[in-house]
This record gives sequence, structure tokens and C-alpha cells, in this order.
Amino acid sequence: MFAKEYFSYVRVSTQKQGEQGTSLVEQQAAIERFAQNSNFKIIQRFEERETAAKQGRPVFLEMLKKLRMGKAEGVIIHKIDRSARNLKDWADLGSLIDKGIEVHFASESLDLNSRGGRLSADIQAVVASDYIRNLREESKKGIYGRLKQGFYPFPAPVGYLDNGKAKPKTIDPIAGPLVKEGFELYATGRYGLISLSDLLYARGLRSKRGNKIGRNALSSILQSPFYMGMIRIKKTGELFPGVHEPLVNRRLLDQVQVVLKGKNHKKQHVHFFSYRRMITCEKCANILVPERQKGNVYYRCHTRDCTRSCLKEEEIYHAIGIELKRIKFSDREFELFSALAKKECDDLKNEMEETRRHLELQYATSEERLSRLTDGYIDGILDKKDYMSKKNELVSEQHELARRRAESEQSSDHIPNEIVEFLELANSAYLSFVSANPEQRRDLVDSVFSNFTANGKSVSFKLKIPFEMAANRPRVPPGAPIRATSRTITPLIRNLVKYFLDIPKPLSADPVV
Repeated sequence: MFAKEYFSYVRVSTQKQGEQGTSLVEQQAAIERFAQNSNFKIIQRFEERETAAKQGRPVFLEMLKKLRMGKAEGVIIHKIDRSARNLKDWADLGSLIDKGIEVHFASESLDLNSRGGRLSADIQAVVASDYIRNLREESKKGIYGRLKQGFYPFPAPVGYLDNGKAKPKTIDPIAGPLVKEGFELYATGRYGLISLSDLLYARGLRSKRGNKIGRNALSSILQSPFYMGMIRIKKTGELFPGVHEPLVNRRLLDQVQVVLKGKNHKKQHVHFFSYRRMITCEKCANILVPERQKGNVYYRCHTRDCTRSCLKEEEIYHAIGIELKRIKFSDREFELFSALAKKECDDLKNEMEETRRHLELQYATSEERLSRLTDGYIDGILDKKDYMSKKNELVSEQHELARRRAESEQSSDHIPNEIVEFLELANSAYLSFVSANPEQRRDLVDSVFSNFTANGKSVSFKLKIPFEMAANRPRVPPGAPIRATSRTITPLIRNLVKYFLDIPKPLSADPVV
């Protein structure tokens, strides 16, 4: 008598179990013993190394397809929970049983052709399905608890390192600075995703598997709020403040989003012009267009019925040099300004302490509002959509308050250094300008000036704050005593201090590329 032909099906719930193989071996051994005792012949073995929490297991579906085609008399499975941890898969097996296809369980004596055996199997399938459903809910609670504590319970993104459970991610000393550089470079608008990916790869940035960061992966990095200290759940869009150290600030992240959306995209040009799209015609407010003729570069207004402003690049170069000399400080001024800036910062410490207390009060108020919002959602006053929207607003508000509080705690120490850096930049701007290459020259001009206008063959400039304050400062005669001059320049120092309080980003004449 010929033995009946059957399939065997085994499954492990995780990749780790599949790699170790112990569970698969035990299941397969039990099936082999059952087949031998029942005089069944196993003609094909199906092994699955994926979770059954969701329907759609490819190996399981392939096996069902072959059973419907009559490729075997039936299938032998280790236990019910290996086949039916969701009710849809159990229903598919039930339809096969109804069609006369045999389903056997090696570790359970169940007669699925009888009413009692089928009922017992149905009950076990429901219990198995409920078990995985409860396991999923408990896992979600654990993940949500970590998120509320500010921990990211998933593998660290590129630029960060894992440090174990319930520990914040830390910045990768190699990849972290490169990711930050990627944000800064993309914010300039001079790079596309592909060119930036190639550049970062050449500088040493790699994915977790050691490969180049692809276009889509780089786009995801540039859009992720994780790098500014926030955790966003992709599926729900919910935000949580993280306890990990941010790589970039919110201002830079927002600037990158503008470029990604195409609102600030700068096209690549074959010919590089230092002042392209920087100079506007005073009469018609249109941009002067650069063009090269007989080895010289001219900036012309091409608007019809205009005065046709025309500037030679050399003339612009000399005019900028004259303007940059106006912001240079003498050695005596540098010494005096540095001393007075330190004194002014000391005077502002009390004000900043009051600001910190105010921010702490606002944060506490925001916490109370968030608690009331959660109560409203639990009580059914708010639907989920409104709750999530208002919750994200409050979480973002708390993150901003925490950032401002952290900045206020450090500003009094940083402002003197920033003012000194500004003085050094102002002093070196002219020499840096005359010795720079065209791209560096453009970056320096963009850092110092906010507006260029042309009127005929002349050009005028608008300096950025604080360079305008420096250019219009009262001059300190060489050798003048401090007491004779401090009253005249103290208002300028106070304005500079307030400027660096409001805009705490460092000034730099160095090019970004």
C-alpha cells in the first residue's frame, strides 16, 4: 500500500529564532515522527521565518495554493498556534478542511473531521489569535512608555549610536558630524540629493550596512525631526520630545524643508558669477544679469524702458572692498569693545534669570494643558484627530520652550565669545575678501551684506546687522582713555549683546563648500 503524500509546515516567530534554528529543528522532528507513525510521506517541506501576527505569510500562502491545486493529500503542522495566530489564516485552513484536504497537528490529537475536534481546534485558534493580539498591545504599551520618557525604542538612525535599552542614543563621532554637514550643505540650495549623497559618501558617510546613503534614504534623514531632538512616529505622526542630543537646530531643519519643497532651489550654472542674483536695479527692481564679454564680466539690467544699469565686476569688487574697510576695528577699539561687552553681559544676567523663570512657568502651564487635553480625550470629549493635532502642537511648544530655556542658560557665557568672533570677522573681512576664490567671496559677501542696488553705473550696499552698527559706530581715537569713550560706545555694545541674544547663530566667513 502506497503512503499518502503530505506537505509539512513549520514556522518561527522571529528572525533570531530562524537563524538559531532550534525551534525549526524541534518542530520538524515532531512532524517526522508523526508522519512515520501514521505512514505518511512528506514530499515537500515549507519553512517560514516571519511573524504570523499579520496575514500574508508568503510561504504559508504558497503552500495553501499548492494544496488547492491537489499537489498533496494534506499538510502536517506542529501545533495550531504555528498555523493560526491570526483568524484569517485559520479560516483559510478551515475552507481547505471543508473541501476534504487533510490537516494534521503533530503535537495535538484532534479529529478535524468531527464536530468536537473542529470545535476544540477553533477554540485553540481563537486563543492563539487573542494571545498575539494581547502581545502586540503590550509591545505597543512598552514602546509608548519609552517614547514618553524620551527614548527612541528602535535602531539608531544614521549619525547616532545605540547604547542599550532605556538609554538615549548618542552622536556617532564619525557619522554624526557628516550628517550635520549634510544638513548644512543642502540648506545652501546648491546641492541635489544625488550630488549630496555622492559627496557625503566620498567624505566617509555610510549606512548601517556600510553602503552609500541612497537618494530616498537621504531625503528621509533630511526630513526627520529626530536630528533636532524630537521623535516622530511615522504611522501616526505623533511627536515626542527626545532626551538624545540634537545634531541640528530647528532653524536649520526648517531651512532644509524649504529647499526640499523646491521653494529655495538654486540652479546649477555652467559659469559661476560671484554676484549672480544679488544685485537689483534701483529703478525697476529687477535682477541684474551677468554676462561675459571679451574677458570681462558685466551685470546688466535687461528690462525694457529702463535706464539699463550696467556694472563691471571689477567696479563692484572695488566698491565692496571700500565698504568692508569701514567695518574694520582698530586694536584699541577691539580691546575696548571686548571689555565693555563682558561688563554688559554681566549686567544682563539678572534679566536672563528672570527670563528663565518665566520660561519654566510657561512650560509648567503647557504640561497642565497637555494633561487636561489627555483627560478630555479619555473622557470622549475630543476625537482622536483633534487630540493628536492639539497634542503635537503642545509637544512642539514644550520642545521650543525647553530649547529656549537651555539657550538662556548658556547665552551669557557665549555672547562675549560671539562678539569677539564678530569683531575678528569684521577685522579680517577685507583681507579675506581680496584673497578668496569666487565661491568663498560670494559666501563672505552674502554673510556681510543684505542688499545690493544698482543705479546706472554705481552700486550701493545694505549691510547686515551687526555690521551696519559697526560701520556707523563712534570712532575711538588711538590712545584714548576708556572713561572718555565708554559712554559713546556703550549703546553700541548693548545693541550688539541684544542682537546676539535674539540671533544666537555664529557668523562665519568660511565657505560652506
